[in-house]
Amino acid sequence: MLNVSKIKAITLDLDDTLWPVEPTIARAEQALADWLVQHAPTTASLLQDGAMRNQLRMAVNAAHPEAAHDFSALRLAYLLRALTHAGDDPALAHPAFEVFFAARQRVDLYPDALAALAALAARFPVVAVSNGNADVHKVGLGDFFVGSVSAQSVGVAKPHMFIFHAAARSVQCAPDEVLHVGDDAQLDVLGALDAGMQAAWVNRDAKVWAHAQNPHLSISDMSQLCAALGLRV
Repeated sequence: MLNVSKIKAITLDLDDTLWPVEPTIARAEQALADWLVQHAPTTASLLQDGAMRNQLRMAVNAAHPEAAHDFSALRLAYLLRALTHAGDDPALAHPAFEVFFAARQRVDLYPDALAALAALAARFPVVAVSNGNADVHKVGLGDFFVGSVSAQSVGVAKPHMFIFHAAARSVQCAPDEVLHVGDDAQLDVLGALDAGMQAAWVNRDAKVWAHAQNPHLSISDMSQLCAALGLRV
């Protein structure tokens, strides 16, 4: 059960908590594909082959295990490998990545997200904690966050407790004074619990909880979180 009186800060997952990530990535992939057709058509043709895309990704992952937590670095390495393999100019990897990255920041918020963010930010310091490479400022939500901690910035990904502890330190809180909110049972909830935080599970799809440890709160949307915290939306 949630101990509201102990909460001094909120840490918040982004992808699939505030917006659905699949359509976001699909649009970014399409923007990249369209750009490659114009600037590196041989690479664009190569990447139409799903088996080739998988082969390139596997090769990049194998060559860069140190970057497993860094989606941006892996994406850039993937583009460099694809361009080189196709015989296009490898210098195009950086501008191609920028096209993808810019499109990746265009998100469609869940209907409950914006009002809930405003209510949370008015009461608590809110820190983004994400394994992905969304940027809360580029997304347009920067005013609601006092900080952002990513796998890329700290060198490890959720569910490693270090990323949660880094977020807590960023707002000068002990882990047990922080409520982490996220959609992923393993990465968000169990990771936060192991780090000593309270945890709220955003379960938009009515999934069944299948773990021995339980979240302090299960909710189907962010407005329910606000209600549990006594906040008006």
